Amino acid sequence: MSDYAFYVGHLRFIANRTGRVNEDVSRMMDILDDIATQIETKSAFKLKAQDLRLGSRALAGVAGFLQKQILPEVVAAQNEAGEKQVRWVIDTSMAFTSKILMHAEITNDKDDLELDLPKAP
Repeated sequence: MSDYAFYVGHLRFIANRTGRVNEDVSRMMDILDDIATQIETKSAFKLKAQDLRLGSRALAGVAGFLQKQILPEVVAAQNEAGEKQVRWVIDTSMAFTSKILMHAEITNDKDDLELDLPKAP
């Protein structure tokens, strides 16, 4: 099993629970699911050039949801291991968001991007 099973779980939870209210949201959830699938087998994932901006928005959404909804519950439950993982997911997702957007700007949305995951907590 991957050292990143907790990250895969968070990505899939959000991808499966988010209402697909329009094409962009639907595509973002598909991108999250694709990232999760890639992470199951290696500690990196690749975004296609045409998915960079929606992928960055999707990962920012993951971080925002966890920050607002999940982290307070984990902290209140005094679940130290869970808190460490949730904070890692928030920080990592936001760092990826920044890297993806920077890459998209520099390449004018023309080049795929592969990102390596940092060491799991």
